[in-house]
Amino acid sequence: MSGHSKWAGIKHKKAVVDAKRGQAFTRASREITIAAREGGGNPEGNFRLRLAVQKAREINMPADRIKSAIQRGTGELAGDRLEEVRYEGYGPAGVAVMVDTLTDNRNRTSAAVRHLFSKGGGNLGETNSVGWMFERKGVMTVNAGKQDPEEVGLAAIEAGADDVQVEGASVEITTAPNTFEKVKAAVEASGVTVENAEITMQPKQTVAVGSDKAAAVLRLVESLEEDDDVQQVYANFDIPSDVLERVAAQV
Repeated sequence: MSGHSKWAGIKHKKAVVDAKRGQAFTRASREITIAAREGGGNPEGNFRLRLAVQKAREINMPADRIKSAIQRGTGELAGDRLEEVRYEGYGPAGVAVMVDTLTDNRNRTSAAVRHLFSKGGGNLGETNSVGWMFERKGVMTVNAGKQDPEEVGLAAIEAGADDVQVEGASVEITTAPNTFEKVKAAVEASGVTVENAEITMQPKQTVAVGSDKAAAVLRLVESLEEDDDVQQVYANFDIPSDVLERVAAQV
């Protein structure tokens, strides 16, 4: 399993901590609002909203806050007019970085993202300067527990998964977005724990990053993720697991 994938798991665990100080709730609310604005307020007929609500529940976001976020999206409640803006660039070691934001002030957000890239040893690029290196995929990480991880992987493949990687009891499953829910349901039916599941931008190829550059790469990613207007950060680094865990605890 790649270091990039392990970082996704680390980020998910950090999100639970972030929720305690409100940042994760704000991001979840914004995603719900945008999803409802684009596809309507009924999660049954709106896949993006359904996924956003599920992620909000995972971080224990209150039901009334979820409802309010949906109502802001459908226009039943007043709210800031948010727009989605994507920024692309390079970080230390030539790592490609893509940043998805939701903002009510494009100028403020652009200046902030540019500053963070520069401060972090990277540089902001033009539209699609790195976007072609990523593709939209469903990715889930499963803890097989007492189950045979190979059998869990097989169940995922039979349900339509594109790829499965097994490392010990951990199983990483990659799917096309349109088979994501079916595969997730099949995996959960086998009695295992899905630790993290999301639709993300998966790198088509990764850049190996050694211990000398790992901290700089993760600091840039972390600083971008901490900006209030940033929803998601994608990067194509591959850092060895032992280095990743050690450095991630320090940044």
